[in-house]
Amino acid sequence: MIDPAVHQPNIFAAVNPMTLMQRITQRPSRLHVHLKTLAVLCLGMLSSQTVMAACDVATTPGLESSYSKGWGIDHRNTRYQPRSSITANNATNLKLKWVYGLAETTPRSYPLITEDTIFVGDGGRGIVALDRETGCERWLYPHTGPISSALVSATIDQRQIIIFNDRLKGVFAIDATDGELIWHANVADEPVPWYSGTPLVTPTTVFVPVASLEVVLAVNPLYGCCTTSGGMAALDIATGKQRWYVPTIEAPAEKTRTHWLFVQNYGPSGAPVWGAPSYDADTDRLYFGTGQNYTHPTTDTSDAIFALQGSTGEKLWVEQFTANDVYTAACNVEALNHPNCGKPTGPDVDFGAPTMLVHTKAGRKLLIAGQKSADAHAMDAATGERVWTTKLGRGGIIGGVHWGLAANEAENLAYVPISDKEVIGFPAPGEPTPGLYALDLDTGVVRWHYTRASRCDEQECTFGLSAAPLATNNVVIAGSMDGYLEVLAADTGKKLWSFDAWRDFDSVNATETAGGAFDAHGPMVADDLLVVSAGYGYVGQQRGGNALLVFQVDTALAGSNGAQQ
Repeated sequence: MIDPAVHQPNIFAAVNPMTLMQRITQRPSRLHVHLKTLAVLCLGMLSSQTVMAACDVATTPGLESSYSKGWGIDHRNTRYQPRSSITANNATNLKLKWVYGLAETTPRSYPLITEDTIFVGDGGRGIVALDRETGCERWLYPHTGPISSALVSATIDQRQIIIFNDRLKGVFAIDATDGELIWHANVADEPVPWYSGTPLVTPTTVFVPVASLEVVLAVNPLYGCCTTSGGMAALDIATGKQRWYVPTIEAPAEKTRTHWLFVQNYGPSGAPVWGAPSYDADTDRLYFGTGQNYTHPTTDTSDAIFALQGSTGEKLWVEQFTANDVYTAACNVEALNHPNCGKPTGPDVDFGAPTMLVHTKAGRKLLIAGQKSADAHAMDAATGERVWTTKLGRGGIIGGVHWGLAANEAENLAYVPISDKEVIGFPAPGEPTPGLYALDLDTGVVRWHYTRASRCDEQECTFGLSAAPLATNNVVIAGSMDGYLEVLAADTGKKLWSFDAWRDFDSVNATETAGGAFDAHGPMVADDLLVVSAGYGYVGQQRGGNALLVFQVDTALAGSNGAQQ
């Protein structure tokens, strides 16, 4: 256990990590959120008092059927949705059904869908249960903190529940029927945990990925960086009580150097777990990736893939892909000369995206992982032995592969989105090659690549894919940072349908609503619906937005070619 006094809690209380991240990843002299979008945010903060017009729906949602088990649709994180009627034949008939105005311009919640309800996290307001047909609110669980995960369905003694993360406060379980709070849990082993990745839920256990807030606290030059690590926790699903915790760095941090004569530095530290784990129910094995070290000395557990036994947390294997990668947010300040930026400084090419467990046509069980270096890796799931690695772009601190992958095992393809976006003022050598790459699961060979020009030359208009894609039937769906939602043919990458989200919308909850960059958790589908949040103003000078878009296949257009919108 680390001495809490080392972490200067008075500094923690004074630092707003969201504000810091915006400042260090954007040019201070430019305003990257339009005044209208700021007005949307302000209105959204008050939207809990908004009376929705012409809405009369039952307050109790249907809970007989859920369309996902979490962030990855299934426990293996394939992000393949089998319960969808959207295909290459009817994707051109997708039409906007309704729009809900969210209370924030950087939404990070992945929706949970049942037979008649869409549950979504609305940062600043809480968890909202919306009628699938109309978008009318059934109930609201008030919560003012930053909701940072997918909403995950689960059961406690036949009681239907929803589990989600607050990025700073931990894990919450609420009743799916009415939003009543059941339990709230924190991981006590880390003094400053950051809950960025979605929990994975089995019938008995909630597996919680844990990062460390010190990556941002290091921006303060008076802060003695750094002593904490990331890890994986297992909680009892009924109570939230912690069963085990496995840190990614087992050795306690020690004093290393000082700067400015009186600020003590520590190491090793870092190796956060940013993404949702994948899980093999047959073997009870849990897989996840880690980020970079925050300080020297480095460890062999940063920029690595872990395999744990789910019941005990026993470490089965660890495979590191990039050694000596030391980086904090302080490195984005003062051209790498910040005293809390480790020397030598690493490229910050961690595994931010969740791992994906797949079955290939050759009969292998492979673990696929995308890295911010723009590499996609395949490992033998049993041993961690590397099977193939494919380099797809130049990579960088916001990708490479940023948020996630998808797979279509019938096509034997992994879909790998590449951002290759540059953060202004930070070096990104090489030519960018953004787009969506379809890789053969057995060999890693690129079968096709979809790319196009950006809509404009401004930084917020950069084309690139940072959001996780989604696969269903014979299509793959991806949203771009320059605001287009696109449906591609699964086998060829041919564009079938496109929607420009950079516009104002009339919302069902009478909130001023505008679209923006597609990023983070990406699209969700269920039956003939396509659901996605448009807007992500958090990092890399992107256009914020607060539009939850719900599309539906228009059966009246069946047999026609439809129209791109």
